Amino acid sequence: MPAYGVNCGQVAVVAQCKGMKMADLAKMFGAHGAGGFLGFPVRSSAKGAQIAVIGAGSATPYDSVGAYCMDGPAAIRAGVADYTANAHHMNFDLMGPVLPPDVAAVDLGDLPVRADDSAAARRLIRDTVVDVLDAGAVPVLLGGDDSLPTPMLEAFEGRGPLVILQIDAHIDWRDEVDGERLGLSSTMRRASEMAHVQRIVQVGARGIGSARVSDYEDAKHWGAQFVTGVEVSRNGVQRAIDLIPEGSDVVICFDCDALDPSVMPAVIAPTAGGLTYAQALELIEAVAAKARIAAFDLVEFMPAADINGLGARTAGQLAAAVVGLIARQAR
Repeated sequence: MPAYGVNCGQVAVVAQCKGMKMADLAKMFGAHGAGGFLGFPVRSSAKGAQIAVIGAGSATPYDSVGAYCMDGPAAIRAGVADYTANAHHMNFDLMGPVLPPDVAAVDLGDLPVRADDSAAARRLIRDTVVDVLDAGAVPVLLGGDDSLPTPMLEAFEGRGPLVILQIDAHIDWRDEVDGERLGLSSTMRRASEMAHVQRIVQVGARGIGSARVSDYEDAKHWGAQFVTGVEVSRNGVQRAIDLIPEGSDVVICFDCDALDPSVMPAVIAPTAGGLTYAQALELIEAVAAKARIAAFDLVEFMPAADINGLGARTAGQLAAAVVGLIARQAR
């Protein structure tokens, strides 16, 4: 597995005022430019760690759009690269540092997936997640398009019942799109067919997407629970929290388009009415308090659509907060 090093300041947010030089946050914060996500050590194995970050730029892209998120993992890492020297500082999303002193996290780098060999990509993602789970660590997968969760979820076969919390603008219950059954629009339907998936809670759906009325009806018939973006806007995330069983193992599948485009512009289909960053964090924090985060994926970050690195910073900040929540449950 290749080593990975961040490029500090690659997507640094800078300010340019009349008569002033552009500010370099990486330089100001002393970022050293080495290591993986948030400066975590780059390793080839999760052995000895409680958390393992994995980058995967593609799994099963559609021919119609290609692997448009291939550079997503690198951009998300770069979104927090300015803080690699300060990961031990106070993080007010967590009210403490990201990692407590007795918890170790590693970065396994970017998997060498190829958009023209989806079967091999899925196999590599699944096998890597299996290795992480066998090592006793929690996988944090940075994508990549929304076909990544399927092989990640397959890795949990035989490990007990799972609850999926999908946070997404789309429900992903298509059986196939143009003959492809493992693409980004079919993730939750494929998950529903896995014997170890006990419950699916879907938060944030809004607007028009690939789902047809029959797909939504199939999801409800299976037992999927929905909390739409409109409901979150009106009533908050408490009902979604209540739908997560106490003490369960939860895999959180987070599509960047769940967030409102005002804070996450870097997606292929920005749709108004999304969750705020604070709502997303409140939901994940509450789930971590009543259940166990068994895995987390952050997908559909599209660097080509980003604006001044805003989306990369938001994605990196969210991933750092989730790593911190997982670290606190590992103690």
